[in-house]
Amino acid sequence: MPELIPVLVTGGAGYVGSHVCKLLHQSGFLPITYDDLSTGHEKAVRWGPFIQGDIADGEKLVEVFREYQPVAVLHFAAKAYIGESMVLPAEYYRTNVAGSLSLLEAMRRVGITKLVFSSSCATYGIPAQQPITEDEVQAPINPYGQTKLIVEKVLQDFAAAYQFSSAILRYFNAAGADPEGEIGEEHDPEPHLIPNVLKAVSGGDPLVIHGADYPTPDGTCIRDYIHVCDLATAHVAALRALLEGRTSFACNLGTGRGSSVLEILTAVKKITGKSVPHDFGPRRPGDPAELVALTARAHDLLGWKPSHSDLETIIKTAWQWHQSQLD
Repeated sequence: MPELIPVLVTGGAGYVGSHVCKLLHQSGFLPITYDDLSTGHEKAVRWGPFIQGDIADGEKLVEVFREYQPVAVLHFAAKAYIGESMVLPAEYYRTNVAGSLSLLEAMRRVGITKLVFSSSCATYGIPAQQPITEDEVQAPINPYGQTKLIVEKVLQDFAAAYQFSSAILRYFNAAGADPEGEIGEEHDPEPHLIPNVLKAVSGGDPLVIHGADYPTPDGTCIRDYIHVCDLATAHVAALRALLEGRTSFACNLGTGRGSSVLEILTAVKKITGKSVPHDFGPRRPGDPAELVALTARAHDLLGWKPSHSDLETIIKTAWQWHQSQLD
C-alpha cells in the first residue's frame, strides 16, 4: 500500500473539516488534525493523528510541522457564526485574522507554501446580481465576512511576496452529513437552518424563521445549499491542483440553485412526513436576502461539480445523522 501523504488540517475536528479529513484519507493523504476543540469534537477525528492546539500558538504549530512534515495545509479553524460576529467582533478578528496570520507565519518558518483556505460567500455582502460570480465586488456586511475577506487579502499579499500558493474556496451554505453515518453536523448552539428544522420536527422548540419580509417570492431568505461531501471533493481537488503547481486562485462552491427557508420546510415535511412547527421573528442583522453561487470557475479549474447537493439528498443524510444522535 502506498504511503499516505501528510497534510495538516486546522479545524479538522469540526463539521466541514472532519468530512474533508475522511475523503483525504480515502484519496491517499494522511490528515493531521490540529484543533482546539472549542467547537469541534475529538470523536470526529478518525483518519489520522490529532493534536489539540490553538492556531495562535505559532511555536506549537512549528513543532507539529517539523514532526509530521506536511506538504500543505487545509485551514478550517475559525469562528463562523454571522450573528455572533455582530456582537463579539473582537473574538472574530482575534481568531480568524490574527490566528490565520499566526498559522501563515509558522508555515513560512518551515517552508510550507501551499494552503487551501475555507472562505465564505459572506465576503460578498449584498451582491449586485445573482448568481454571484467570483468577480463580484466583495463588501461584507458583518464581521465574520470581513474577517474572511481580510485573510483572503493576506493570502494574495503572501502570494506576491513569498511565492505562496493558495486555493480560496468561498462556501455557500454547507449542509447534509456523511452518507455512511460516521460523522455529521453537531454544533452547540446550532446556527444552521436544516439541523434546527430537524430538531423542531423531533419535538424540540419551534423553528424561528428570521424575517418573512425579504424581497423574495415567499418573503424568506434564499440560500444555495451545498452538501458537505461535495465541499470535501472540492477541497481534495484544490489540494491536488496546488501540489501539481497551480498558482493561487479563488472559486465559489455552491450549486447555482437557491432555496428559500419555506422551501426547506416543505422538503423536510416530504422526507420526514412531519410538519415543521415554526414561528416568524424579525430579520437578523447581517443577513442578505439571497445568496446563490455561479460555480463555473470551480468546474473549469478543478473539474468539480456537486453530485450530492439536491435537497432530497442533503435532507435525507442530515435526517439520518440527526436520528442516529437521538438513539
